[in-house]
Amino acid sequence: METKPNFWQRLGIQDWFLTNESQPVANVTPALTPEVIYKYIVEKFQESINELSFAGRVVFYHEFIISFNADDYREFNDNKQGIIGLIVQECVKKFYEILKGYREAGKTVEPSGSKWVFRVVTHPDYARGDKGFIGKLLPDSSAPQKKEENLRVTFIPRQTGIAQTFDVNQEVLSGFTYYSDGYFEIPYEEQLEYDAQEVNDSKPGQAVIARLETIIPDKQFAGKKVEYLMKSEEIIITGKEETREGDEIFKIPSDWVSVPHLHIRYNKADGKFYLASFGEMTTLNENLVQHSDINAPVWVELPVNSRMLLNGIIGLNLFKG
Repeated sequence: METKPNFWQRLGIQDWFLTNESQPVANVTPALTPEVIYKYIVEKFQESINELSFAGRVVFYHEFIISFNADDYREFNDNKQGIIGLIVQECVKKFYEILKGYREAGKTVEPSGSKWVFRVVTHPDYARGDKGFIGKLLPDSSAPQKKEENLRVTFIPRQTGIAQTFDVNQEVLSGFTYYSDGYFEIPYEEQLEYDAQEVNDSKPGQAVIARLETIIPDKQFAGKKVEYLMKSEEIIITGKEETREGDEIFKIPSDWVSVPHLHIRYNKADGKFYLASFGEMTTLNENLVQHSDINAPVWVELPVNSRMLLNGIIGLNLFKG
């Protein structure tokens, strides 16, 4: 019976991980802590600038896939729920600080994408203490066609603690496990300032709970973003044939959205959002959401910075207000 090669053998770097157990390991990768993850991402961001920039123009990665051993990730996440989102926020603040320095030095700082994307993943062939980084110039598009390209991967094995960089094909990513609560998407701000509130409330005294945004493929809205400020604890997302009006109704002017399509609820008790789907099809962070009867909604947790896809056509993002 033929033995299937593991992840590292397919990359041709298996020997990096072979050590003599009778000899002590001089360098060991630090334990997985918020500070370690933060510094690691910022370091790779700076490296991307050094590698990609040219002719006075600063070029940098917009998508960051951070990979760990599955047990390390679970152990880290068990008692630190929500900490990865905070790390992401601080990373983006640091990115802007770095980019401002280049702009003040007279360099051209223009983005190659309209957003920052962070994904936290695990791989079964990673040992405890291993961590890896995959950077992309442009975040994944929701378009069905994707260009095949090699990715630059940096990996730090725990046996040596020394970073190794190499190119891999896109298909290698199929072995990773992606987590819906490990996906974060943040709009790129041209003024290089991170704004947590991001949207000014037009009605004094009424707080914005969340912000939803969608880009509609219909011709009359080509290239335009439709935005909705969630100020009620429960809202309905529906299509253009909807006849109801009100602050709790988010009408997306497209035939591709069912009437109604989604019910989103904010639970003050646990500070989380929940989703029920009545539309023909809804995916949440690439996972299909169970269809609900409008009179008996089935609720699923809706993490902040989630990406939804309605009927396979309309993309919808949720950001914290």
